[in-house]
Amino acid sequence: MKMNNEEIEYLNTAMKKVSDKRLYERYLAVRLRLEGHTLKEIGDILGRARQTISLYWHTYQKQGLSGLKMDHSPGQPTKLTEEQRRQLAAMLEQHQPADVGFEARYTWTLPLVAEWIKQEFGVTMSVRGISAMLKRMNFSFTKATYTLAKADEDAQAFFKKHTFAELKRQVEAEKINHLLFEDESMIRSYQALQYNWFPRGRQRKVPTYGKHEGAKLFGAINYETGQVHHREEEKADTEAFIRFLQDLLTAYPNGKIALILDNSRIHHAIELQPFLEEHSRLQLVFLPPYSPNLNPVEGLWLWLKADVVNNVFFEKFYKIKLHVSQFMKRINQQPLETIDRLLVRL
Repeated sequence: MKMNNEEIEYLNTAMKKVSDKRLYERYLAVRLRLEGHTLKEIGDILGRARQTISLYWHTYQKQGLSGLKMDHSPGQPTKLTEEQRRQLAAMLEQHQPADVGFEARYTWTLPLVAEWIKQEFGVTMSVRGISAMLKRMNFSFTKATYTLAKADEDAQAFFKKHTFAELKRQVEAEKINHLLFEDESMIRSYQALQYNWFPRGRQRKVPTYGKHEGAKLFGAINYETGQVHHREEEKADTEAFIRFLQDLLTAYPNGKIALILDNSRIHHAIELQPFLEEHSRLQLVFLPPYSPNLNPVEGLWLWLKADVVNNVFFEKFYKIKLHVSQFMKRINQQPLETIDRLLVRL
């Protein structure tokens, strides 16, 4: 990257005037990028995720310094450092209590989490404080679910260590300009009824209307910026998939696009090949079979359903689309939340 001394001097002046620590950090991230540091190097220097630095940089390129004044507050400090919270999140996601020394225990409860924190970090926290902290970390007390026994752990590990790592290197070298994840989902008018707070001994009643309409959703997340794209269709067929790919090409009119996706039949359809040959800057990268855990769009669907779809019966099809569109608009106004929630562990 060619160094722009005028821009760097302008940033130095702005940094001297700013009093907000987070805004100063954003200015510093941009200055370091202008000086030739990679996004990963800047993330290591500032202790931030690479995607966060990428978001600062892309925002600066589009909107200048004014765009860096994003409404994002870190909230009240906790008793654990950011690195300790990262370790806690990884432990809760990857291990059961029995894996880390709690014999014959397979469910993480708040008292067990408190005991692990005390053993691991020497920090004593109240159950209430841990509950509040976990909520800020986008954790919730939720049911377990079954996973696909056919998943090949070695293939998944290879994808993360080699395939995905190479894609990120190509992004860093600007050989790939846009790195996206893609997936499809079905939103029905009668989504699952979920636990919710209600007076003891009573149940919330959700009215139904006797019709079971729904929408097929195509979604994609930009790994660098957290930007989410979606399209509603009546069917999830090859023609609909091509229309969504055309949406992405329109959204990113320049540069190479790498699209990571699963092995759905429509993604390998013969009818798709002429479109891909015509648009050679679009590259499809396939996940290992049975690997929804490697696709953050799966998390997007869970987030969407939990926030605006579950515990509702939509009597009109357009209301489903309205709720989905409002959700997508809201999260695209706060891309850092999407990065922190769905992308930061990749």
